[in-house]
Amino acid sequence: MLGSTHGTFTTDPRRAHVVACGELPPNAVHGRAVTADDLDVSGRPLYSGVPDLDRFFRPASVAVVGASDAEGRPNTGITRQLIAWAERVGARLHPVHPTRRSVFGLTCFPSVADLPEQVDLAVLLVADPLPVIEQLAEEKVRFAVAFASGFAETGEEGAAAQERLAAAVQRSGLRLLGPNTNLNAFEEFREDLEGPAIALITQSGHQGRPVFTMQELGVRLSHWAPTGNEADLETADFISYFAERPEVGAIACYVEGLKDGRAFLLAADRAARRGVPVVAVKVGRTETGARMAASHTGKLTGADTVVDAAMRQFGVIRVDGLDELQDTAACLARARKPKADGVVVYSISGGTGAHFSDLAAEAGLSLPTLSAAKQAELHQWIPEYLNVANPVDNGGHPVGDWRGRKIIDAILDDPEVGVLICPITGPFPPMSDKLAQDLVDAAEQTDKLVCVVWGSPVGTEDAYRTTLLGSSRVATFRTFANCITAVRAHLDHHRFTAHYRSPFDEAPRTPSPSFRKAQALMRPGQQLSEHAAKQLLRAYGIRVPREQLVTSAAAAVRAAGLVGYPVVMKASGAQLAHKTELGLVKIGLTSASQVRDAYRELTDIARYEGVDLDGILVCQMVERGVEMVVGVTHDPLFGPTVTVGLGGVLVEVLRDAAVRVPPFGEDQAKAMLSELRGRALLDGVRGAAPADLDALVEVVLRVQRMALELGDDIAELDINPLMVLPRGQGAVALDALAVCR
Repeated sequence: MLGSTHGTFTTDPRRAHVVACGELPPNAVHGRAVTADDLDVSGRPLYSGVPDLDRFFRPASVAVVGASDAEGRPNTGITRQLIAWAERVGARLHPVHPTRRSVFGLTCFPSVADLPEQVDLAVLLVADPLPVIEQLAEEKVRFAVAFASGFAETGEEGAAAQERLAAAVQRSGLRLLGPNTNLNAFEEFREDLEGPAIALITQSGHQGRPVFTMQELGVRLSHWAPTGNEADLETADFISYFAERPEVGAIACYVEGLKDGRAFLLAADRAARRGVPVVAVKVGRTETGARMAASHTGKLTGADTVVDAAMRQFGVIRVDGLDELQDTAACLARARKPKADGVVVYSISGGTGAHFSDLAAEAGLSLPTLSAAKQAELHQWIPEYLNVANPVDNGGHPVGDWRGRKIIDAILDDPEVGVLICPITGPFPPMSDKLAQDLVDAAEQTDKLVCVVWGSPVGTEDAYRTTLLGSSRVATFRTFANCITAVRAHLDHHRFTAHYRSPFDEAPRTPSPSFRKAQALMRPGQQLSEHAAKQLLRAYGIRVPREQLVTSAAAAVRAAGLVGYPVVMKASGAQLAHKTELGLVKIGLTSASQVRDAYRELTDIARYEGVDLDGILVCQMVERGVEMVVGVTHDPLFGPTVTVGLGGVLVEVLRDAAVRVPPFGEDQAKAMLSELRGRALLDGVRGAAPADLDALVEVVLRVQRMALELGDDIAELDINPLMVLPRGQGAVALDALAVCR
């Protein structure tokens, strides 16, 4: 392990420095300096600091370095926009340029050092921001924005330039947005809209434009953070900050690559603790998307399966399209906590209701059948021959008079109903106009979510533009799919946060007694033999078969007698990964003669294949159970990750596995099993006994502890197969592979 102190264990040089020297890293946890108790057993932070970005978004004074008013120059348009923005936020703006005496009538100063006051924010309109950083530090400027491109997004040379810039920023103490960013943070936000707002974070400014323009549809936005290449300030910083803002109802993100996986999870954890939904488009689901994202921002995208699992683990709602991002974020920002999970579909067309209900049920939404009493109540206003069980078909005519509002109120009054969805596939005045108004009026009187899908391709109708979009309580959509995605996210988010317990609160701060035993088995840069890998498992209390390592045929026979027939015999040696393919495994041996013959055959094959052995394993044969795989891999973005899935040959054929990023608790370990397509095998099929799920969960948690404590030392751990025995009988690791870093 890296780093050590006398009498105090640590796995990380930063943690060792904190413990041994008493020096505390900068930034804060809940307003205080970070201490060793704020780090987990591997030296990684357990809490996210929240950068004080108030003076970034609302500075008292601003310097524009490179300001210009010369017509035709790019800096002129930017300067003009910044002057207008400064006036809106009440900031004093000071142009800075070495050869100009005034810019747009404002006094221009030759350098930052000549400014008449200390400024909160410096906007750098220069090709190379690096030389300016030290000047800003000397004048104690708190924030800077660098628009310049030509950094990590351009390749190795640009990446090196960005590293130099990041190092200079870190030394300076100021916080930098960019480089390769734009003016999105300084857009004009509407001040006349009410209700919780969306805070927007984008690495590509243009990709946030659809969300920003939702203001024209009546959806409030409070902030826009265009993070660019993230040499310093990153997506995680803004998530942490926005999660603490009282006006923010949801955070919408367009993410091309994550700078720091751990920082992102800590920020997501902060949002989950506060109950603030985070909705994200994350580029990189395919190899093509990952390459494009890397070329654009120069950051590591991470294996998408791990990214997806990590987001789900911490409650980040991942969507695919910008239209989904805007609709889902708007719904989550506006909707109140649901009273129930039940969804009722209400329409003026039986076909529309049936179609929408099919899609909603397939997506996992709960469409409860309304009670007989509720159906009888609805039939006071709806003809008896129409279905009102759910979906509710009113036949059309009742919406045109006083009955329409009665029907809506009766549905919303049902305690099993948390969401009412009304798909209006096209305008049909005057019924659709009256229906839209009734839905808006009802939404104002209830704390339940009312959704409308306005299906007209025109979108110019008064019922849509004025009535529906004029309501801050109705969630209005243009497509069935986006409505279903948003409603499911709304219900899932509140279920998640209602039971959320931060795994960082329970993460181990000190090593387990198993650690020192395991550490002695590590061989840097080497793959351990199966025998050594199983010793590693034993150190962490993971059960392995009765077995002995032998170096002669006679010893093999004695070992078989002690282990008990039938036995399995396997070659054991470092760097030996695929024993079965080489014929180095013999199973079902029932006699001493078979054991002797197997020993000679195994050693002959190993000699022929040029395999170095540390011996032959004589193992207990375990047959009854479900073969699973549990392992650890090292993700370049998130660090150690834990995987569980169907094992044996199925792991390669079906690739049915679930992933989590430590730390996580028992609830997440159980959730991993629920995600498996082959989950039914653990419950028992075709008369097989149910598997010991408690034992499997315990193995997953013990492997997670290994990942936390040995994460810097172990590149890969593979327990395959882990035989999960019938309920109450435990689980046994039949084979193991471990590769040290």
